[in-house]
Amino acid sequence: MAATTYQRILLKLSGEVLAGPNESGIDGGMLDYLAKEVRSAVELGVQVAIVIGAGNIFRGVQGQQRGIPRASGDLMGMLGTVINSVALQETLESLGLPTLIQTAIPMGQIAEPFHRKKAVQALTQGTIVIFAAGTGHPFFTTDTAAALRAVEIEANAIFKATKVDGIYSADPVKDPNAVRFDRISYADVLQRQLKVMDLTAISFCLEHDMPIVVFDLKTPGNIQRILSGEAVGTVVHK
Repeated sequence: MAATTYQRILLKLSGEVLAGPNESGIDGGMLDYLAKEVRSAVELGVQVAIVIGAGNIFRGVQGQQRGIPRASGDLMGMLGTVINSVALQETLESLGLPTLIQTAIPMGQIAEPFHRKKAVQALTQGTIVIFAAGTGHPFFTTDTAAALRAVEIEANAIFKATKVDGIYSADPVKDPNAVRFDRISYADVLQRQLKVMDLTAISFCLEHDMPIVVFDLKTPGNIQRILSGEAVGTVVHK
């Protein structure tokens, strides 16, 4: 087992990433890619938990535009995260990686209900734990669910996978003078209103001193590089 910077991480994936080059749905090639990136962390002896969004399937705010109450729309989104979790589970297990899905909403034929001690026990035994259905409550994003679960399982950090190589002072696509941060405090993220995670999630991480590593998921090997101590992406800290 190689020495790593973090022994237990929570990987936060957006639902959109599962769509790959498509606007929605689940792309098989992207699933394979993600599973191999997760495997690279496991091969280093790192315990991995995962939270996935459902933007590739449905968002609660989309429902409001169609006359669906936000609470009901959020419930639909939570169910979407379960679909994504099952798809990722099957792909991980095809690589020989043991997995466990725990859901915030009971659905016994698919997964077991969230149980902190069982999740931690599974992680210590080398099982990848996927937390589905967000927090189980409407009006909370999967960013907040990731922050909550990371603190509950005593992860060393949240790995926030994105489409860019870190946090910038402004949108680098729109502003050529935008500066990328190697490290930035929670307070600065909140003050600058940088779109790292939603404000509830950032505030929760600040309160519990949970580091967030924001990195480019599209670059193969980035997860392994971060775990090996390389300076990749941006670290949000106290």
